[in-house]
Amino acid sequence: MFLRTTALRQTVRGFASAASNSVKPPVQLFGLDGSYASALYTASVKNSSIETTEKSLAALKNLIEKDQKLNTVVENPSLSTEDKKQLVKTITESANVDQTTGNFLNVLAENNRLGLIGSVIKQFETLSNAHHGLVEATVTSADALDKKTISRLEAAISKSEFVGQGQKLKLTNKVNPDVLGGLIVEVGDRTVDLSVSNKISKLNKLLTDAI
Repeated sequence: MFLRTTALRQTVRGFASAASNSVKPPVQLFGLDGSYASALYTASVKNSSIETTEKSLAALKNLIEKDQKLNTVVENPSLSTEDKKQLVKTITESANVDQTTGNFLNVLAENNRLGLIGSVIKQFETLSNAHHGLVEATVTSADALDKKTISRLEAAISKSEFVGQGQKLKLTNKVNPDVLGGLIVEVGDRTVDLSVSNKISKLNKLLTDAI
């Protein structure tokens, strides 16, 4: 297991070796998908193709989301080496991806990690947004927020310490009935839980501790 993990790390580093040592991702990511996304980012910046890679990944994401059969095949870890090569060829041609992304897909295939494509794309989007000075924020509410409320939240968060000077805010409203009411605000790796469910949870804990 140790040897396999070491070899995998060497492969990821090898993919990024074409990039200069001075090229570093704008934010630190964790997990295997984060390592792959960082390697892809480093390679694409070095090749001056980050915008092209962004478009390729967007097309790839759209292709996989629309074709459930393809999505199932991609996540199948038992594919033979030849099947993986053919699958990567089909994907690269169908999504018309750039060379950097195509090479990256081959790396995933060689390491039997094609099932990580979706999560790697998501992680790359985080790096891409940071590269362009965008700060991602997610506001979770029990019901969809109206445009006026979203605008007020955007203005408030943009003026907060969470968004640095010269950066732009990208806010997404996520609906989750389980929060019951209130909001859960996530900016980067920070979370402010103002939900009713959280307050109820705290109240229940206080009552339990008292008993």
